[in-house]
Amino acid sequence: MCDEGKKQVTHLSRVGSLYMATSVVVARLAGEASQPKVLPSANGVSSESYWRVAATRRWQGRGVRCCAAGFRGGGADADAVIASEDFVGFFREAWPYIRGHRGSTFVVVISSEVVCGPHFYRVLQDISLLHGLGIKFVLVPGTHIQIDKLLSERGKKAKYVGQYRITDEDARKAAMDAAGRIRLTIEAKLSPGPPMLNLRRHGVIGRWHGLVDSIASGNFLGAKRRGVVNGIDYGFTGEVTKIDVSRIRERLDSDSIVVISNMGFSSSGDVLNCNTYEVATACALALEADKLICVVDGQVFDDHGRAIQYMSIEEADLLIRKRARQSDIAASYVKVVDEEGINSLHKGDDRPSLSPKAYINGYAASFRNGLGFNNGNGIYSGEQGFAIGGEERLSRSNADPFKNGLGFNNGNGIYSGEQGFAIGGEERLSRSNGYLSELVAAAYVCHGGVQRVHIIDGCVDGSLLLELFTRDGAGTMIARDVYEGTRMATAEDLPGIRKIIRPLEDSGVLVRRTDAQLLEALESFYVVERDGSIIACAALFPFPEEQSGEVAAIAVSEECRGRGQGDKLLDYVEKMALSLGLKKLFLLTTRTADWFVRRGFSECSIGSIPEQRRKRINLSRGSKYYIKQL
Repeated sequence: MCDEGKKQVTHLSRVGSLYMATSVVVARLAGEASQPKVLPSANGVSSESYWRVAATRRWQGRGVRCCAAGFRGGGADADAVIASEDFVGFFREAWPYIRGHRGSTFVVVISSEVVCGPHFYRVLQDISLLHGLGIKFVLVPGTHIQIDKLLSERGKKAKYVGQYRITDEDARKAAMDAAGRIRLTIEAKLSPGPPMLNLRRHGVIGRWHGLVDSIASGNFLGAKRRGVVNGIDYGFTGEVTKIDVSRIRERLDSDSIVVISNMGFSSSGDVLNCNTYEVATACALALEADKLICVVDGQVFDDHGRAIQYMSIEEADLLIRKRARQSDIAASYVKVVDEEGINSLHKGDDRPSLSPKAYINGYAASFRNGLGFNNGNGIYSGEQGFAIGGEERLSRSNADPFKNGLGFNNGNGIYSGEQGFAIGGEERLSRSNGYLSELVAAAYVCHGGVQRVHIIDGCVDGSLLLELFTRDGAGTMIARDVYEGTRMATAEDLPGIRKIIRPLEDSGVLVRRTDAQLLEALESFYVVERDGSIIACAALFPFPEEQSGEVAAIAVSEECRGRGQGDKLLDYVEKMALSLGLKKLFLLTTRTADWFVRRGFSECSIGSIPEQRRKRINLSRGSKYYIKQL
């Protein structure tokens, strides 16, 4: 079998295994009489925040067979169930995430391209599965392709100005028809529940008929007319003014999946056609959702054609600011963030607080030109399908308008500006800017308080499961807090580093270093800074010839221990090692072996250590040697 074929079989096996594993958990949570034994996590997987790195999964190339959950491959074993050891491995990998996501609220915006495509039903299946695991969902489906199609069938033409549709009476009727059809489709597809064939052997069939998703929809969305802007009458196009948070949460708490269409209701009784992304981002902020998930029709790549798995808010902010002189969207983002001071990343010099190490090792450079934003002629085109805009929006004084879902009123009874992000128009339809629109929306939502935004390819079967239940995911995650305050050390940090490591040196956990030795090695140190104080540090000493690196001096201040700072720093070090082309990390330890074993390191012999490093080992310490493949 060719390499591409093996990758496809492996991908299907992973999705099938995750589907089987999570189906077992759904049954367990539903009260199955014969509950499966829950196997403990044996690979040290912790929360997604600390395990997300830009590495390629090592499952590819393994001799696994396709599972029988609807996935088939070639060869004599095409109908065989996946090997039990692989199933157990996938289950163990997924279990920490299954527990961690339970009770969370996810707002999912599904692009119109996916809604009208052949993969929509699979996306809904996965959402149903995740809902069975205790995740609360608010779905916001896109409609613009369906609206345009209905208008075309009726002899009308869609009209856009910038990122907004001009909604005349014909367009409003089409929008209402499209929203109604999509809502009914979602309700129909989620009604059957899990397939009976897979459940018969686990008990009486009758008890499973109750496993049907309850769908709730209603007038949760308040809107006002966009009106006349720059002489353009937008007709029945609406802007979000209110998200009815209490009623949405009431439905979520009663175990319903909430579906919110883009049709808003005005105070005068009109039905208005709002922008799908504006609705979704407003919902995520108003509900203080744990995640905003954007299901789109493609993947985000860098300029080398590699899928971007993770971006911190600092890296996303840096990339957007680099587009500020070439793109109106980026310029609007910068203006809004800086003027409103939303969770400001800056300290008076208009530069994002990205780690200097990112500049040095070229990690950040991989994002500079690579998301498909260039339209092919070297010019970055104006409105990129994303609306922050207008003087009305920029004059809004409230930096936290979505906290209670009712904070849109400016005090005089007039609602000001757009509430959320509007992504649309001809620019987005042509995709001349790649997925910059979604990236900017993600960065803004993260600034507003949402911890994670995921951009996933809904055309890849099982991508939602892989994104949420595997360490490296299947899409792009933008996060606001994973590496917050983490940077390369400077000479000014020496006293703070010394303060943290001195107690560990005194107890013999760390090798004692003089100030001169620390200063000499400072370029290899990373620190976590909070409120001007160093709260954690670590060092990475690369050995490029052996494609390996030594992790050393990981330490967290006493008052910050037990809060994941060590995990965050180790993950950051792994990310830096990957960016340097290293394939493995090693370390020497006397008293912290258990901590590293839980994080994927395994004991090795001294022969696994690079010879250059072996010559400098103090054998009298009796250190143990551990290694981890990246």
